[in-house]
Amino acid sequence: MPIVYKTDILSALKEAGYNTNRIRKERLLSEGVLQSLRGQKYISMENLARVCSLLDCQPGDLIAFSREEAAK
Repeated sequence: MPIVYKTDILSALKEAGYNTNRIRKERLLSEGVLQSLRGQKYISMENLARVCSLLDCQPGDLIAFSREEAAK
């Protein structure tokens, strides 16, 4: 797919104080979303918005269009 993550979202969440244990305990993201992020798979726009809220950023800070991937 031509959309790629620009950063390791789980690492960014951890740096912001949201380790996976806290994320699970406070039900900020589901286990399925965490697994998708670990595998660099897509998450829904709703979950992307939640991550942006937690990290105080814009979607464009996390994802990008890759012409190389689009050409495959």
